[in-house]
Amino acid sequence: MLLAFGILIELLGAAATVPPRTDDWPRYALQPDHTVQMNLPNGREFGASGLLLTPAGDLLTVSDRGASLYRVQLLADTNAAELVLVPDCFTDAQLAPLSRQKNGYYDCEGIAQDNQGRLYVCEEADRWILRWDPATRKMERLDIDWTPVKQYFSSDRNASFEGIAIGNGKLFVANERELGQIIVLDLASLKILDHFSVHPHDRPARDVHYTDLCWFDGALFALLRESSVVLKIDPDRCRVLAEYDFSEMERAPGVIYWTRYPTSTMEGLAVNRDFIWLATDNNGLGRMRYPKDLRPTLFRCRRPDSTPK
Repeated sequence: MLLAFGILIELLGAAATVPPRTDDWPRYALQPDHTVQMNLPNGREFGASGLLLTPAGDLLTVSDRGASLYRVQLLADTNAAELVLVPDCFTDAQLAPLSRQKNGYYDCEGIAQDNQGRLYVCEEADRWILRWDPATRKMERLDIDWTPVKQYFSSDRNASFEGIAIGNGKLFVANERELGQIIVLDLASLKILDHFSVHPHDRPARDVHYTDLCWFDGALFALLRESSVVLKIDPDRCRVLAEYDFSEMERAPGVIYWTRYPTSTMEGLAVNRDFIWLATDNNGLGRMRYPKDLRPTLFRCRRPDSTPK
């Protein structure tokens, strides 16, 4: 049995960090203090597949039908928000040089920003990381050798990169499912440093299913759609620090969506000191109570572990 286990570890990649499973972290239930419907830009279907809260306080999102970024502009005295296109960023003209190498449309799923203000998106179908520099107004596809982690890659182009975050000089990429892994790269050299997987407490999901990442205050936060939780992670020790359950919140009568799949619809995550934001990719379907309203939902939840000023 020990020999077989050793062979399995070797096949799955001996370089992977295997964190200890203690399940001794605190667990919280999230409840929204503000819920917003995001108006469809130009009336077109929009699945909010990633979130980023910038240092300037802007909340950005991206659809899984393109690379364009949108700023979430809350409308005063309403429960609605406009999605305002971010200009000059991941435009058709900037993407044009990659057209011959691209498979299908841009299925972008996550957003990040580094300390130079450069914006990043991860693209699922081709496993690309794109970077836009506001200083030069230029976009590039990062040249990354994924060989050390290719054993975790599915042949399904829709089971790929779903989240991205940057912190402490590292780039974190979430390999979504089937063999879910968080891949850690050195941001300067783009070399893979590590990869690991963490699990929620007492959840029988068939696989760890990562759908977004966020970096805040020295910790990595991961959205696990299939388990309906957000995990706070110490990325150096590959250890869960806290768990935030949103399953009850998402099933509330006024917000629950019709869905084609037996999983949560949450795909966007942003975190700061006081709040956790979650956004839905509802695949063009309405909520059960409002079936003709196809807008995605943004939930703002006060962090139950935040310390009042």
